[in-house]
Amino acid sequence: MALKGDRNYNDFVDISFFLSAATGERGGVVIHDTTVSGSGAAMDDANQLVMIPTGVISGKYPAGVLLNDVVNLDLTRQHINQHKDEVQLGGKVTLLRKGTIVTNSITSGQTPGPGQVAYADTDGKFTPTGGSGKPTVGRFLSKMDADGYAKIDVNIE
Repeated sequence: MALKGDRNYNDFVDISFFLSAATGERGGVVIHDTTVSGSGAAMDDANQLVMIPTGVISGKYPAGVLLNDVVNLDLTRQHINQHKDEVQLGGKVTLLRKGTIVTNSITSGQTPGPGQVAYADTDGKFTPTGGSGKPTVGRFLSKMDADGYAKIDVNIE
């Protein structure tokens, strides 16, 4: 699990995007899929896509932090686990745009500290190391604990 229950984001979640390219774990940053674009006026436009970054993200825009686990299940054989807040691949996902989370979705080998700027890395994880077109997505509010979790103030405008 990439998110702990210590969260604060009552008014700044977005439920208007779909994730269809790959499965993903909650707690990572997703970016807008610019190969297609849906109408912003329709909440259920299947072309409103986000994707998990895979490689250079320079010139791409963060959409938010994924708050659901995206799974690819054979729904004729098993049900989605609603208690784990799972969403089927291709379904509508919940994104956090502003708020605080506690996550372990932090680039391996990084040791963020309180007050450092949080950037989105090339795989959607948080990193305190900027550059290479990595967009700013918030600020670290704590150092990592023994389990690798840190508190982050997310602010994606």
